Amino acid sequence: MKSNSRLPSALIFDMDGVLVDSNPFHVQKWIEFLHERGIPYNAEDLPKQILGSRNDTAFRRFLGRDLPEGEIEKLSEALEARFRAAFRPHARPLPGLKALIDECHAEGIPLAVASSAMTKNVDFVVDTLKLRFYFASIVTGDDVSRPKPDPEIYIKAAEKLRLAPEKCVAFEDSFVGLESAKRASMKCVAIASTFPAEELRRQTQADLVVEDFQELSLPRLRELYGS
Repeated sequence: MKSNSRLPSALIFDMDGVLVDSNPFHVQKWIEFLHERGIPYNAEDLPKQILGSRNDTAFRRFLGRDLPEGEIEKLSEALEARFRAAFRPHARPLPGLKALIDECHAEGIPLAVASSAMTKNVDFVVDTLKLRFYFASIVTGDDVSRPKPDPEIYIKAAEKLRLAPEKCVAFEDSFVGLESAKRASMKCVAIASTFPAEELRRQTQADLVVEDFQELSLPRLRELYGS
């Protein structure tokens, strides 16, 4: 019987809804943005339309497909500055995250971030949580040409670690993020911080669905690879 004690070879984390419970603040910033401009939206559909996606995708959804790149950059800078100011006092790691990170770090398993957020936001969260030391690489939405659910960001994260994607475990909370990780051939754990666990089980190909990191350990992640 072949041992999988060296698997996973790496852990790769999305950020919003995974490292931190920031998505309510992202939804609120979009509600304010759309209200201010009188743009109609469906409150029930909004989280799935924006969470896990890059801002350019969301802006084009609500403001038109022909929105110039320069205008998108300007709007995004203002929108995310609003998010950082609102979220700063509330920034703390999801329950159990630090324990899992410490466990993997002690085993010499590399960690990375693969987030659709702009680099400024990722730097803000990683540094506020004092986690930068742990991450061997960080890939953001600014580093890829094709946003989630395309697998580019996870493939690039694995390449930076010089590892095969199928030997990595990704942690995601959004539907587009889970699809991105699975299309990259990674094992994927869904964190039910943003969407209900049962919905994630029914509607995604996640290998495991948990409420938070308190349900996880390195031995449990190794079980994803079988015997």
